[in-house]
Amino acid sequence: MPRSPEAGRRRLSAVMFDVDGVLVDSPHERAWREALAGFADPAGFTTAFYQAHVAGKPRLEGARAALEALGDSEAGAHAAAYAERKQAVIDRLIAQGRFDAFPDAIRLAVALRAAALRTVLASSSKNVNAMLARVTLPDGGTLLSQFDADVSGRDVPRGKPDPALFLLAARTLAVPPGECLVVEDAPAGIAAARAGGMASLGIARLGDEALLRAAGADLVLTSLDQLDVAALGRGTLRARAADGSLDR
Repeated sequence: MPRSPEAGRRRLSAVMFDVDGVLVDSPHERAWREALAGFADPAGFTTAFYQAHVAGKPRLEGARAALEALGDSEAGAHAAAYAERKQAVIDRLIAQGRFDAFPDAIRLAVALRAAALRTVLASSSKNVNAMLARVTLPDGGTLLSQFDADVSGRDVPRGKPDPALFLLAARTLAVPPGECLVVEDAPAGIAAARAGGMASLGIARLGDEALLRAAGADLVLTSLDQLDVAALGRGTLRARAADGSLDR
């Protein structure tokens, strides 16, 4: 079972979600790659590169980090133009509906709401509302409507791995950081959760369990269906066994 040992018991009142790679298979990676033409060789912008250098970071920071890693000696000067071009590409892809929500993430969001656990969207992306408002649920609502608050894309002093965005999310819900669980797919997000004194769940959709564990995730899963939501409400972060019984 791809997980760390069961995390220690603590009261958990709220769950914070990153979005790209957690809730939706978003077109961000594709947009960053397509926008590279003229700045660097897009062939070097692989999924592993995206996870290591861009995922979880604010747009301008991600642009600079990508260009620097790809050998652009003037990355600082080019970052704003690259970020602006990337935004134009992703706006087009979102408008075309070129993304999908992960079914396990939809089920978890609905289950957490039913369990009376508060939820908040906390992504560095400024495109969250545009994407989640397009995802329709069986009851006619949208995926966006399943969350109590959204601080995605808000300006904070520093991006992940700094915990500023997650701490803002905790203040927005009026929940102590120690009672929050962060769901993330990027090592930078896991590091931010730890820095903010929060529990963390790493979702490894790309075979990157080792990276998430190394970043300090309390629990690593390959599907959000594996999370024991009932136990979470009692303050225990753990997975279910493959047969649906509790994984002890």
